[in-house]
Amino acid sequence: MTVGPPAHGGHCVSRVDGRVVFVRHALPGERVVAAVTEVTRSFCRADAVDVLDPAPDRVPQPCPFARPDLCGGCDLQHATAPAQLAWKAAVVREQLARLAGLADVDVPVAPLPGGLLGWRSRVRYAVSDSGVPGLRRHRSHEVVPIDRCLIAHPAIQALDVLARGWPGEDSVTAVASSGGDVTVLASGRVAAGPARVRERAVGREWTVDAAAFWQVHPHAPDTLADAVRDLLDPGPADHVWDLYGGAGLFTAALAPAVAGVTLVEADRRSVAAARRNLRDLPGVRVVSGWVERAVRRLPVPDLVVLDPPRAGAGAAVVRAIVAAAPRAVAYVACDPAALARDVGTFRTLGWRLATLRAYDMFPMTQHVECVALLTPGGP
Repeated sequence: MTVGPPAHGGHCVSRVDGRVVFVRHALPGERVVAAVTEVTRSFCRADAVDVLDPAPDRVPQPCPFARPDLCGGCDLQHATAPAQLAWKAAVVREQLARLAGLADVDVPVAPLPGGLLGWRSRVRYAVSDSGVPGLRRHRSHEVVPIDRCLIAHPAIQALDVLARGWPGEDSVTAVASSGGDVTVLASGRVAAGPARVRERAVGREWTVDAAAFWQVHPHAPDTLADAVRDLLDPGPADHVWDLYGGAGLFTAALAPAVAGVTLVEADRRSVAAARRNLRDLPGVRVVSGWVERAVRRLPVPDLVVLDPPRAGAGAAVVRAIVAAAPRAVAYVACDPAALARDVGTFRTLGWRLATLRAYDMFPMTQHVECVALLTPGGP
C-alpha cells in the first residue's frame, strides 16, 4: 500500500480496495508491505513490516524494542525530530477540523529542551504473570521484557527495576523528580525511595506524593504555566477558577498576579498536595470535589484555567463555564480529540478559539500537549 496522512492514535490512514487501513510504523507517502493485525466491519489495523519506498524523514529507530512485534510505547522513533513535530501538528489540525468545525488552524508544535531521549521522569512498567517487568505490546496485555527504556530519565535508566523479578506485582513505577528524588513503586506502594518527592516549578519547590500526578517532562510544568499566564493576561482584580487543578501548578503561577484563585480537584492526594504547597499564597482556596458539581457553588470568575483529564471536560462543564461568563478560558489539553470536542461545544455556545499553542512534551510518541485560549464571541 501507499501510506496516507497521519491520524490521531499514532498511525497513518490508508486505503486498500476501498477499505480504510490504519497503519503504524509508517510515514506519509511511503510504499510499504503491511501485516494486518485487526479486522473490523469498517476498517483494518496493520503494521508496516517492510518499507519499499522510505520517506526522506525516515531514520533508524534508536531503541531495539520500538518494533511492530515488540513494545507499543513509542509511535514515532522512525521519524526525524522535525517530522514528529509536523505529524503532531497535522493531527491537531485534523481533529479541530473534524470535531470542532475549524478548518486550516495553524498549529506549530514547539519542541521542549532536552532532545528526544531521556526525558520521561515517570515510567510505569507492566509486570507479567511470572513477575517479569517490561512494557506492553500495542493494543495488547502481553508484557514485552526490556532491559532499558531510552525515553526514560537517566536516573530511571540507572535503576535495576528491569533486571529484577517482581512476583505478585501488577506494575512497577519509577519516578525521578526534578528535585533529585528517585522512588520506586510496586503496585502503587513505595518499594524504595521517599513516599513524597520534591519537584521544582514556577520558582517554587513542591512536595508531592510519588504516586500522584505530575507532568512527566521536566520542562513541561514551567512551559505550561508560562503559556497559561501569558494567554490569560491576568489583572490584580481578577478572580480565577483553576479547574482540575491538581497540586496547584497554575494556581501558584497566577496567584501573585490576581485577587484570588479557587482550585477545584477531586483526587485526594492532589488536594492534600495543593493545600500543603499553596498555604503561603494569600487569596487561594482549595475545593475538594468533582468539578461538575463544584462549579455550581463557586464565586463568579473573571478567568478560568481548564486542565481536564485525557477524556476532556465534557459538555456539562463547558456549559457551566460559559454560564459563569468569564472573559477568557485557558484550556490545557493532552488529547487533541478531547480538546476539539470541547472547543466544538464552546463554539455552539457562542465562544471562539482565539489562540492555540502546541508543545512536544512527549517526544517519540504520538502525544501532544495543547494550550488553547477561548473567548466569548466570534465565529
